[in-house]
Formats: sequence, structure tokens, C-alpha cells
Amino acid sequence: MNENSLPSLTDTRAIRITGGHRLEGTASVQGSKNVALHLYAASVLADEPLTLTGIPQILDTQVCAEILNRTGTPAAIAGDRFETRPAAAWDSVIPDEAGRRIRTTAVMAAGVLARVGRVRFPLPGGDAFCHRRIDRHLAAMEAAGARMDVTGTHVEARLTGRGPARFTTDAMTEKWGPSLGATVTAMLLAARARGTSTILHPNTEPEVAATASMLADRGVGITWDGTNAVHITGTDHIAGGTVRVPPDRLEAATLALAAGITGGSVHLENFPTTAFPAALAAVLADAGIELLPAGDGTLARCPDGPRPVHAATTSATCTDVQPQLTAFLTQAPGTSRIEERIYTSRATHVDGLRAFGAAVTAGGPTITVHGPSPLTAACAAGQDIRAVAALVLAALAATGTSTIHGIYHLHRGYDRLLDTLASLGAEITVVQDPKGTSATGRPRPRARR
Repeated sequence: MNENSLPSLTDTRAIRITGGHRLEGTASVQGSKNVALHLYAASVLADEPLTLTGIPQILDTQVCAEILNRTGTPAAIAGDRFETRPAAAWDSVIPDEAGRRIRTTAVMAAGVLARVGRVRFPLPGGDAFCHRRIDRHLAAMEAAGARMDVTGTHVEARLTGRGPARFTTDAMTEKWGPSLGATVTAMLLAARARGTSTILHPNTEPEVAATASMLADRGVGITWDGTNAVHITGTDHIAGGTVRVPPDRLEAATLALAAGITGGSVHLENFPTTAFPAALAAVLADAGIELLPAGDGTLARCPDGPRPVHAATTSATCTDVQPQLTAFLTQAPGTSRIEERIYTSRATHVDGLRAFGAAVTAGGPTITVHGPSPLTAACAAGQDIRAVAALVLAALAATGTSTIHGIYHLHRGYDRLLDTLASLGAEITVVQDPKGTSATGRPRPRARR
């Protein structure tokens, strides 16, 4: 199947998977979705042409390009390249339709605010598993000197000064840790401010580090004070050039878990073991996943089968791996518990997994899995990126042929996951949904017929 366009909400297609095939082989990991989305926002600040290479060719990339073009920054996608040029004229309004389709809308707005001095944007969208809180983003804008007008649907911000600011990204609750997105929002605002701004208690995840590195290499003064503060000296000129997006640790973990749940092994050829966050690697190891150095990549396998774990999601252990890990743990003998500390209502995958016969429940922020459960083919739907990925993993391990709805959501975060799984031995087809009821779409992967 040769596909030439990205999916849309109105397409009616579904993923059909016949389980029971061991996954074996080599896979290349896509560019990081979450890093790329923040670098797209940062590209607004450049005063020279800027190219990001190794980008994930996903729906969210196209949405970000549309936002940049609509607000004045010429942006074009050419294969795995995201190319921008400085704006000749600005429009400070982020369009509603595009802004409501991604979760990084507030970060995109910060870039426009830093350049234009004003911005109007809708409340962000993205995945459906929770309401997207942006209070830390708004606090960062206020700290930068913006006057705010916030309604139930939109935010308008206007800078009253360009001086240095003192930001804080303190946790919204003690368990959550400092906000990743708000750290980048503050960083973009500080990069164009006069003088040296300080971000207190910044998040230090790869998305933040990649944005800081890109800005620092282009003339912004950035000094880290451990995890307590980062000092940013703004500049009136930010250079262009070429920046490579690092591989996606979330897809790497998804592929490792897919190999593990089928009893196979996969060589992640461009993803070294050191690219896995230590805390995430520790949880995967506890669950029975081995991550072994193999050339410039990683061999992921589960030689002794899944093991039950008690774990909690943090910024380091990656909430975006929790649904896939839950699917994997349905095959572990014993009781597993995962406390979801980042998005406490992130349990949209639970009902879908139960349709396969999994013994999984959600109570408050805790997901409990009793295993192993014999999984049988099911028809299930996911309404966010990682929930659909979790259902795909369950279908790979299930007896019979399953139908998964939600390919539109899957392609928001994964470039060619279905194609990669098919190359590893999965039996996957993409079909027209005979009921025509699901928000599915046209995937880029060329899965097996």
C-alpha cells in the first residue's frame, strides 16, 4: 500500500492485526516528536534561515508548519527536513483549528509573543486523555511582562516591556515536577529579552536540553546552575543554520515493548542504550526487557518473559510510555501497579485492553494489572496517540485478527510505526472501516496486504 497523504479526522480507516507473530529484525527510530515540536516553536526566533533535519513526518509536524506560515514565518517540509525563513510580516493570531490540534500551542504562542510583542491563541488540544493545563505558561508570559486576557477559549497576551525576567516553573503538585512546556515557554521569551533572565527550578528533560542547545549555538547566552536555575542572556539576533532532531525515546520504548510482548527481539540501529533515560531503562529492566549495546544501537528483547512491576511515572520514566507498558504487563505473571503522576486521569487505554481480555483496572491515578491474561482478538478504539499504540501491542500478542480504530491519533505521534512493525514480521493491513464511524485516517506506512 503506497500512501501519499496524512490522515484526517474525517477518514474512515482502521488497522487490522493478526496476532501471534514474533517480531524480529532491525528498525530505525524516527526523530523525536516531542523534541521536534519544541524546536518548531523555537525556530520562530531565528533571524536567518533555519533547517531542522531528521524530523518525524507526522501530522503534528504539518500542523506546526501551518501555524508558522499563518503567523508569518515561512515554513516548508521537504522529506525529513523542516525549513524556515525569517518572517517578512507578522500575524499575531494563531488560528483556532490548528492551535486546537496540538498540545504545544502555548509554546508556539510564546515564540510569536517574543517576536511580535503580542499574540492571541486558542486553548491547546492534542490528546484527549486530560485537560491541558497552561497556568505555568501564562505565569511565564506574565513574568516576561505580558498583560493577559484569558477567557474560556482563548488567551491574548501583550508585552509591556522587553527587560529580563525571573521565571519559575515550580510543580503544579508536588508529584508532577517542573513543567517541561513552561520551561521552554520561558526560555523562548528570555531569548529575545534584554539582559539576563533566570528560570528557577527548570525542567531538564531532553526537549528542554535540545531547545537550550539550539538557542545557545545560535547566539543566546545560556548558563545552567544544576537543576536549580538556568540563566539566559537575550539577544537581538539569533542565527540560523542546521539542527538535527534526536531519535525518539518514546518510539524506541514502544518498539522494545512490542518485541517483548511477542517474545521477539529488535535491533534499534540508531538508538544507543545511553539514549534511554536511566529511570525508564530501570523500569523496563524490572519488567524483563533487556537493552543491550549493539553497534551504534540497542538490542531489545525479553528472554525470560514479562515480569510484574510496581512503578510510578515521572518526568524521567515517561508518562508517554505508560499505556504501552500497561499492555505489555498484561502478559506478566502476578500483579503490576503503575501510579500515573503526570496525568492522573491517563487511563483511556484501559477499556480497550479489557476488550482483549486483559485484567486491568484504573482507580484514581493507579492502574492495576493482573496477569498473565490470554488475549483474544478484539475490536477496540483509542482516542490518543499512546492509547492506540497500547492497543496495537495488545493485538500483536492476541490470538486471532483484531481491528483497531484511531489511526489518525497514531499518526500524530508515529511516522512509520505500522510499516516498521510489518517489516519486523507483524501481519498488519490498513482497511476501510465498513461502519464508517471512527476518526481514522490514511497512514504513511506501507503495511502488509
